[in-house]
Amino acid sequence: MDERATADWEAHVADTWATIDEITDARGGSGFRADIEELAAELPPGSAVADFERASSFDSTGHPDRAVPLYREALRIGLTGERRRRAVIQLASSLRNLGHPQESVALLRAELEAGSDPLDDAVRATLALALTDLGQAREGVSLLLLSLAPHLPRYQRSMANYARVLTAPPEPGPALAQEKDPQADRSLP
Repeated sequence: MDERATADWEAHVADTWATIDEITDARGGSGFRADIEELAAELPPGSAVADFERASSFDSTGHPDRAVPLYREALRIGLTGERRRRAVIQLASSLRNLGHPQESVALLRAELEAGSDPLDDAVRATLALALTDLGQAREGVSLLLLSLAPHLPRYQRSMANYARVLTAPPEPGPALAQEKDPQADRSLP
Protein backbone atom coordinates (compact mmCIF):
# COMPACT_ATOMS: atom_id res chain seq x y z
CA MET A 1 0.00 0.00 0.00
CA ASP A 2 1.34 3.43 -0.85
CA GLU A 3 1.12 6.40 1.51
CA ARG A 4 -2.18 7.66 0.10
CA ALA A 5 -3.78 4.22 0.19
CA THR A 6 -2.56 3.71 3.76
CA ALA A 7 -4.04 7.05 4.83
CA ASP A 8 -7.36 6.17 3.15
CA TRP A 9 -7.35 2.74 4.80
CA GLU A 10 -6.64 4.26 8.23
CA ALA A 11 -9.46 6.78 7.72
CA HIS A 12 -11.87 3.99 6.78
CA VAL A 13 -10.86 1.97 9.86
CA ALA A 14 -11.31 5.05 12.08
CA ASP A 15 -14.75 5.72 10.54
CA THR A 16 -15.78 2.11 11.13
CA TRP A 17 -14.71 2.26 14.78
CA ALA A 18 -16.46 5.61 15.21
CA THR A 19 -19.74 3.97 14.17
CA ILE A 20 -19.42 0.71 16.14
CA ASP A 21 -22.62 1.40 18.10
CA GLU A 22 -24.67 2.10 14.98
CA ILE A 23 -23.27 -0.95 13.20
CA THR A 24 -23.84 -3.31 16.14
CA ASP A 25 -27.35 -1.90 16.69
CA ALA A 26 -28.21 -2.54 13.03
CA ARG A 27 -26.27 -5.75 12.32
CA GLY A 28 -24.99 -7.06 15.65
CA GLY A 29 -21.44 -7.77 16.71
CA SER A 30 -20.93 -10.15 13.81
CA GLY A 31 -21.77 -7.34 11.38
CA PHE A 32 -19.15 -5.09 12.93
CA ARG A 33 -16.57 -7.89 12.93
CA ALA A 34 -17.33 -8.54 9.25
CA ASP A 35 -16.66 -4.88 8.43
CA ILE A 36 -13.33 -4.97 10.28
CA GLU A 37 -12.45 -8.31 8.66
CA GLU A 38 -13.08 -6.83 5.22
CA LEU A 39 -10.69 -3.98 6.01
CA ALA A 40 -8.09 -6.30 7.58
CA ALA A 41 -8.18 -8.50 4.48
CA GLU A 42 -6.94 -5.52 2.44
CA LEU A 43 -3.60 -5.75 4.27
CA PRO A 44 -0.91 -8.28 3.37
CA PRO A 45 -1.05 -11.74 4.99
CA GLY A 46 0.77 -11.80 8.32
CA SER A 47 0.04 -8.13 9.02
CA ALA A 48 0.31 -7.23 12.71
CA VAL A 49 -2.08 -4.33 12.13
CA ALA A 50 -4.68 -6.67 10.63
CA ASP A 51 -4.40 -9.04 13.59
CA PHE A 52 -4.71 -6.12 16.01
CA GLU A 53 -7.84 -4.78 14.30
CA ARG A 54 -9.39 -8.26 14.23
CA ALA A 55 -8.56 -8.77 17.92
CA SER A 56 -10.04 -5.39 18.82
CA SER A 57 -13.24 -6.20 16.95
CA PHE A 58 -13.65 -9.48 18.85
CA ASP A 59 -12.84 -7.76 22.13
CA SER A 60 -15.29 -4.93 21.56
CA THR A 61 -18.11 -7.32 20.70
CA GLY A 62 -17.79 -9.52 23.78
CA HIS A 63 -15.31 -12.18 22.67
CA PRO A 64 -12.10 -11.61 24.66
CA ASP A 65 -11.27 -15.31 24.34
CA ARG A 66 -11.00 -14.92 20.56
CA ALA A 67 -9.16 -11.60 20.87
CA VAL A 68 -6.29 -12.80 23.11
CA PRO A 69 -4.52 -15.03 20.54
CA LEU A 70 -4.77 -12.30 17.91
CA TYR A 71 -3.33 -9.65 20.24
CA ARG A 72 -0.49 -12.02 21.11
CA GLU A 73 0.20 -12.70 17.44
CA ALA A 74 0.13 -8.99 16.53
CA LEU A 75 2.66 -8.27 19.28
CA ARG A 76 4.81 -11.26 18.29
CA ILE A 77 4.90 -10.15 14.65
CA GLY A 78 6.07 -6.71 15.71
CA LEU A 79 3.14 -4.32 16.05
CA THR A 80 4.53 -0.81 16.57
CA GLY A 81 3.54 2.66 17.68
CA GLU A 82 0.33 3.49 19.44
CA ARG A 83 -1.31 0.28 18.25
CA ARG A 84 1.36 -1.72 20.10
CA ARG A 85 0.56 0.06 23.36
CA ARG A 86 -3.15 -0.31 22.77
CA ALA A 87 -2.67 -4.02 22.09
CA VAL A 88 -0.90 -4.49 25.42
CA ILE A 89 -3.63 -2.60 27.29
CA GLN A 90 -6.41 -4.48 25.52
CA LEU A 91 -4.68 -7.86 25.91
CA ALA A 92 -4.23 -7.20 29.63
CA SER A 93 -7.87 -6.18 29.96
CA SER A 94 -9.03 -9.31 28.12
CA LEU A 95 -6.81 -11.52 30.27
CA ARG A 96 -8.30 -9.94 33.39
CA ASN A 97 -11.81 -10.53 32.05
CA LEU A 98 -10.91 -14.16 31.38
CA GLY A 99 -9.72 -14.70 34.97
CA HIS A 100 -5.98 -14.08 34.57
CA PRO A 101 -5.40 -10.86 36.54
CA GLN A 102 -1.84 -11.80 37.52
CA GLU A 103 -0.75 -11.96 33.89
CA SER A 104 -2.59 -8.70 33.28
CA VAL A 105 -0.72 -7.01 36.14
CA ALA A 106 2.64 -8.29 34.86
CA LEU A 107 1.99 -6.97 31.34
CA LEU A 108 0.81 -3.58 32.57
CA ARG A 109 3.62 -3.08 35.09
CA ALA A 110 6.13 -3.81 32.31
CA GLU A 111 4.27 -1.38 30.06
CA LEU A 112 4.53 1.40 32.65
CA GLU A 113 8.27 0.78 32.85
CA ALA A 114 8.64 0.83 29.05
CA GLY A 115 8.06 4.54 28.65
CA SER A 116 5.46 7.25 28.75
CA ASP A 117 2.87 8.43 26.26
CA PRO A 118 -0.73 9.73 26.26
CA LEU A 119 -2.03 6.22 27.01
CA ASP A 120 -0.36 6.09 30.47
CA ASP A 121 -3.67 6.79 32.22
CA ALA A 122 -5.34 3.92 30.34
CA VAL A 123 -2.50 1.61 31.40
CA ARG A 124 -2.95 2.68 35.03
CA ALA A 125 -6.75 2.37 34.92
CA THR A 126 -6.55 -1.15 33.51
CA LEU A 127 -3.85 -2.04 36.04
CA ALA A 128 -6.09 -0.71 38.84
CA LEU A 129 -8.86 -3.08 37.77
CA ALA A 130 -6.49 -6.06 37.66
CA LEU A 131 -5.06 -5.18 41.07
CA THR A 132 -8.59 -5.00 42.47
CA ASP A 133 -9.24 -8.50 41.13
CA LEU A 134 -6.16 -9.61 43.06
CA GLY A 135 -7.41 -8.03 46.31
CA GLN A 136 -5.05 -5.05 46.05
CA ALA A 137 -7.70 -2.35 45.79
CA ARG A 138 -5.73 0.24 47.81
CA GLU A 139 -2.90 0.11 45.28
CA GLY A 140 -5.46 0.30 42.46
CA VAL A 141 -7.13 3.38 43.94
CA SER A 142 -3.72 4.93 44.45
CA LEU A 143 -2.92 4.45 40.74
CA LEU A 144 -6.25 5.98 39.76
CA LEU A 145 -5.70 9.01 41.98
CA LEU A 146 -2.23 9.52 40.53
CA SER A 147 -3.73 9.39 37.03
CA LEU A 148 -6.62 11.68 37.91
CA ALA A 149 -4.72 14.31 39.91
CA PRO A 150 -3.04 16.11 36.97
CA HIS A 151 -6.44 16.57 35.28
CA LEU A 152 -8.12 18.26 38.25
CA PRO A 153 -8.50 22.03 38.21
CA ARG A 154 -7.53 22.13 41.91
CA TYR A 155 -6.29 19.73 44.59
CA GLN A 156 -3.68 18.06 42.37
CA ARG A 157 -1.06 18.09 45.12
CA SER A 158 -3.46 16.80 47.78
CA MET A 159 -4.75 13.95 45.60
CA ALA A 160 -1.21 12.93 44.64
CA ASN A 161 -0.25 12.88 48.34
CA TYR A 162 -3.34 10.84 49.25
CA ALA A 163 -2.43 8.38 46.51
CA ARG A 164 1.02 7.90 48.00
CA VAL A 165 -0.41 7.47 51.51
CA LEU A 166 -2.72 4.68 50.33
CA THR A 167 0.22 2.42 49.55
CA ALA A 168 2.62 3.57 52.27
CA PRO A 169 3.00 1.51 55.43
CA PRO A 170 0.91 2.96 58.27
CA GLU A 171 2.76 5.36 60.53
CA PRO A 172 1.76 5.76 64.15
CA GLY A 173 -0.14 9.00 64.47
CA PRO A 174 -2.28 10.56 67.18
CA ALA A 175 -5.23 8.24 66.46
CA LEU A 176 -3.06 5.12 66.63
CA ALA A 177 -1.25 6.34 69.72
CA GLN A 178 -4.56 6.99 71.48
CA GLU A 179 -5.82 3.51 70.65
CA LYS A 180 -2.67 1.97 72.12
CA ASP A 181 -2.60 4.13 75.25
CA PRO A 182 -5.69 3.60 77.42
CA GLN A 183 -4.57 6.47 79.67
CA ALA A 184 -5.12 8.83 76.75
CA ASP A 185 -8.89 8.41 77.21
CA ARG A 186 -9.69 10.04 80.53
CA SER A 187 -13.16 8.53 80.60
CA LEU A 188 -11.71 5.10 81.42
CA PRO A 189 -11.45 4.25 85.16
